[in-house]
Amino acid sequence: MKKKNVLVIFGGMSNEYEVSLKSAAAAIENMDLSKYNLMMLGITQEGKWLRFSGDAQMIRNHTWFTDESCVEAFISPSREQKGLIELSPEGYKVIEVDVVFPILHGKFGEDGTIQGLLELSGIPFVGCKTLSSAICMDKAITHRLVAKEEIKVARSIVLYKEDRNAEQRLEEADIKLPVYIKPAKSGSSIGITKVFHFEQLEDAISKAFIEDDKVVIEENINGFEVGCAILGNENPMIGEVDEIELRGDFFDFNEKYTLASSKIHMPARVEKEVAHQIKKTALKIYEILSCTGLARVDMFLTKDNEIYFNEVNTLPGFTSNSRYPKMMSSIGLSYTDVITRLIELALEEV
Repeated sequence: MKKKNVLVIFGGMSNEYEVSLKSAAAAIENMDLSKYNLMMLGITQEGKWLRFSGDAQMIRNHTWFTDESCVEAFISPSREQKGLIELSPEGYKVIEVDVVFPILHGKFGEDGTIQGLLELSGIPFVGCKTLSSAICMDKAITHRLVAKEEIKVARSIVLYKEDRNAEQRLEEADIKLPVYIKPAKSGSSIGITKVFHFEQLEDAISKAFIEDDKVVIEENINGFEVGCAILGNENPMIGEVDEIELRGDFFDFNEKYTLASSKIHMPARVEKEVAHQIKKTALKIYEILSCTGLARVDMFLTKDNEIYFNEVNTLPGFTSNSRYPKMMSSIGLSYTDVITRLIELALEEV
């Protein structure tokens, strides 16, 4: 059987560019090349698209775009010229692509933008579709949709740049300090601040507005964070539940990628029935938000075993040491198995 051409897209213009490089390098190194022809397309932080044919280590150490193999290229939105368009002084050529694996985190990659282009092109791709990706990227919208299905969410308010009455609105909503100030559409905890005093509010809001034009102020839930990895379209597989043990205020960018003082327990230190309820809730959220392919659903668990929805990552951290592959490993899927399964799920829809 002819091997399928799998195009991995990495990099991008989001504030999670470097996270994407690490995720993509790991996936590239662990892809089953006996089944697939690997192709790579990088997007620089400035938005330049380059086909790359070098070593994955160059992606990891952020030197990939200096490689002499780089050629300007882009995905064609036209189904008449379907595939990867590679440019040269002589003109262009169209290279067949069977499936795209967009390993892009955050804006312009995980938010429906790339997914929309790929749906226009007619090329199958790994992960959630355009609408689901866009919805899941917006914390305010996901909370509203999930709350309507009688799943607990933290109380919150939404601010836009012209709003200047945050303290008054918090009082009206009966939301007490501490609160979290979050960009509505950003990942890896970038731009998030935990506020304990009203004097901190304006600076925290300004910091969040650097990352997005919409800010969520959310009440603190007394509990700890649990995560659930899901893989599949219909009848998806659910990985083992994990738990984040914090020593600081919250699981910020530094803690997520260094675990300097935090610890991740997998499986979570909860009773079997509680773990079952977490999985059941995660799956319901996955379905409510029309997720396909993969997602990691993050929730909070209180001391009374109440489950509160936090957020959905439609492309969670994807290194071999990331939470998602580890949760899948716990149910018998190796990292390579996960990659293969995701590619096959995308191809099933052809």
